[in-house]
Amino acid sequence: MILQFPSNRLLRVAAVQRTGKAMKVFLHIGAHRCATTSFQDYLRRNSDALDARNIGYWGPGRTRNGLFNGILPGPIAATGRNPQRRAVGRVQMQLSRSQSLGLDQLLVSDENMMGTMRQNLRTGGLYGGVGERMARFAEAFDGYVSDVMVNLRSLESYWASAFGYGVARGHRIPSAAMLDHLAYSRRSWRDVLTDVACAVPGARIWALPFETYGGRPEAQLAAITGQQMPRNPVRNCLNATPRLEDLRRQLHSAVADRLPAGQGRWQPFDTAQIAALRETYADDLMWLAAGGDGLVQLKQDPEKAGQGMNPARTDLTRGTPHDDQTERVAGAG
Repeated sequence: MILQFPSNRLLRVAAVQRTGKAMKVFLHIGAHRCATTSFQDYLRRNSDALDARNIGYWGPGRTRNGLFNGILPGPIAATGRNPQRRAVGRVQMQLSRSQSLGLDQLLVSDENMMGTMRQNLRTGGLYGGVGERMARFAEAFDGYVSDVMVNLRSLESYWASAFGYGVARGHRIPSAAMLDHLAYSRRSWRDVLTDVACAVPGARIWALPFETYGGRPEAQLAAITGQQMPRNPVRNCLNATPRLEDLRRQLHSAVADRLPAGQGRWQPFDTAQIAALRETYADDLMWLAAGGDGLVQLKQDPEKAGQGMNPARTDLTRGTPHDDQTERVAGAG
């Protein structure tokens, strides 16, 4: 007898019929070095507040504990079973269960959905395989995903943080050629976001800048869910990048000697490279502010109200208007 999983759509329809409403699913896919671990820690510590607002949460403790096994290709045992099909069925059944609990929203946060830092450092590129990876996750979540959230960060800070974190864990110190390659690379966050949008065409794609939301998990969660969240009384900064003095203590002396002198944050790029990376990031933000080609939207800070229907008066200034002076001789009167 051959057992077949119900189709993804049928599972969702059945769950909606039981609860009478559809559950929104938000995929928060990273990126790394954008305070994602601190954000996930905030979600864990505020589980009661999430329950009170009918919000479910799946974090790395769940997604990396077997739930996502098989979604991405990898070494498999010779059992004759299709691991990807089993993974899709597993995720769909968990989604159906969450829906049957009556949840209004489900937030799934795991930055490894995009890729890994190790892969970025090894290839010298920004999430080159994100399109293929997200297409597989889109299949697993088929019929449920309403929004995909992507954190991004100024590139000179992102790569400096990634190198600091990687070198502390055995990755080699970047060469001058690698730094130059990254500084003038044609791939930026715009390409990453476009790849994600193409891979998950039925969902809204949102960009959340680290400069706006880093260290403000309650603001980021409010921006994602549209609900006010409790403020974070303790600013936990988890997986912070080691400072130069910390790196020297952790590394073998032969490697530590290659680090620059001084203390504080390690910035491996020179002034010209930093300027190039900042210009690229500024272009990405301008692209987002202009509408992201209709593919991606920039998530505004929910705590900063925009201009309302009645714009502020700009002509309430004291003094004599300039136009009234144009016909007068200098020094007259």
